[in-house]
Amino acid sequence: MVKAVAVLSSSEGVSGTILFSQEGDDTTTVTGSLSGLKPGQHGFHVHALGDTTNGCMSTGPHFNPGGKEHGAPGDENRHAGDLGNVTVGEDGKASFTIVDKQIPLTGPHSIVGRAVVVHADPDDLGKGGHELSKTTGNAGGRVACGIIGLQG
Repeated sequence: MVKAVAVLSSSEGVSGTILFSQEGDDTTTVTGSLSGLKPGQHGFHVHALGDTTNGCMSTGPHFNPGGKEHGAPGDENRHAGDLGNVTVGEDGKASFTIVDKQIPLTGPHSIVGRAVVVHADPDDLGKGGHELSKTTGNAGGRVACGIIGLQG
């Protein structure tokens, strides 16, 4: 079992903890809790870089080792880092579990050392028809991020 964690923060008061676990070469389970967000859906992605020198803007594009278009978590044609949306309640909090096979914690496409980002708006999953749909899901600004690090 390999485990990783990302502690999210932002200047807007958004915070959270995201836990990752992978058993063998199987899927990775992502369990998260967030607070300080506006109610509704928010895009949730793994970004290519674990660089926060310029806040969440320096985390680069979505993690995309396959060179594919943006899509939904269940799509064949999607960035590996496309994890869809998290739903935030009226209290500004979200708790969620995502199981995904494209975000390993080991091997050449490991997400350890990269960043997880929560966006201001819903991810249209590449189907919105907006000019940004096929690259970012038109998910808006980056409201919180954290670097994914190994956990003991």
